[in-house]
Amino acid sequence: MTALDARTVTPTEFPDWLRALNTGFLRPPTPSDEEVAGRLAYMDLSRTQGVFDAGRCVATFRSFAQELTVAGGATVPTDAITNVTVSPTHRRRGLLSRMMATDMAAAKERGDVAATLIAAEYPIYGRYGFGPAAGATEWEIDVHRTGLDPHRPVPEAGDGGRIDLVDGAEIRKLGPALHDRLRARRHGVVSRNARWWELLTGQSLFPGDHWTEPFYAVYRGPDGEVDGMLVYRADENWNDAKQPLNRATVRSMIAVTPAAERALWHFLCSVDWISTIRTGYRPADDLLPLLLPDPRAARVVTQADFLWVRVLDVVRALEARTYAVPGSLVLEVHDSAGPAAGRFHLDASPDGATCTPTTRSADLAMDVRELGTLCLGDESVSRLAALDRVAELAPGAAASADAVFRTARRPWCPDVF
Repeated sequence: MTALDARTVTPTEFPDWLRALNTGFLRPPTPSDEEVAGRLAYMDLSRTQGVFDAGRCVATFRSFAQELTVAGGATVPTDAITNVTVSPTHRRRGLLSRMMATDMAAAKERGDVAATLIAAEYPIYGRYGFGPAAGATEWEIDVHRTGLDPHRPVPEAGDGGRIDLVDGAEIRKLGPALHDRLRARRHGVVSRNARWWELLTGQSLFPGDHWTEPFYAVYRGPDGEVDGMLVYRADENWNDAKQPLNRATVRSMIAVTPAAERALWHFLCSVDWISTIRTGYRPADDLLPLLLPDPRAARVVTQADFLWVRVLDVVRALEARTYAVPGSLVLEVHDSAGPAAGRFHLDASPDGATCTPTTRSADLAMDVRELGTLCLGDESVSRLAALDRVAELAPGAAASADAVFRTARRPWCPDVF
């Protein structure tokens, strides 16, 4: 067997790296010159790794800078991982482990608090210390069963707000500030760069993509401020009786007030000819079903893990967030890779927390992947203890930790990356 060389990718190697990426994602392998140039324009090659066998790229890995909102509204710097592939000819040779170790060491050196990713497959990333920290739920709405009155205005008279249809340029202008307001309110949300908004609005395209302009709507509250944004597409489908059976698919919907959320969903349910709506990925505790007079009109079509977190700095990760009630816990964290291993005393409160290394006896012991699952407050410590994934070393510690860690609303990450 030839030696497998893992390294950062040079501009001349990038076309071959992109071929390996396409191969791993089951896309037509050979990239066009346009695709190579388009992707190189925004890639940070210093954070782009490849493994090469006799000069041919057989594995890919990339990361980029990101901010993650934690409970309480603070943000922490994270290492966002994406574009992970190993060619089918080179599986089970430790290639991902090598690239992951290199990236984690660099992230720790930079001072990133955690690493994040969206896992295509569940079993892979737990062995690297990642745990599923926020889920995603998608609903399909049967518009005709919602119970909404199609003859009433949206927003309803007396609300004081209004909905306006706008264009992509207006979304690029208004969207970033609205998203920053969402990030300050909802833990699990990650930062977006300018390219994200360009892709949403067609100003920039992934090479080979065919652009179909969506519809853009914004909700302005009584004070005129934009409190919500909706981006959706619709197909064209009529049955033999000339009845419209069109489906609207939401590409993005963010709202920073319940009034905005209610108004935008009611608006979309009132659009003529739309009979079903796919909501896109929403938080598991989304208000949506209960915004409808008949919540059964919204049925769950997808419910799964989504954002995965790997804690790199336990002290900063636990001190960054706030907690539901005051509490004191000693956590033993096992981390075979090293950066998060130790015993930590967490003194938590609704106003913040201190977390310090300690030699005191531990109340709970867990692997770093379980800490990733718990850090945003979406999972129950007691449930993990029942599964033997958390060891309760002091009686009642799991219940106490549940009261401390859990959050009133569940974390939500709206973005694939």
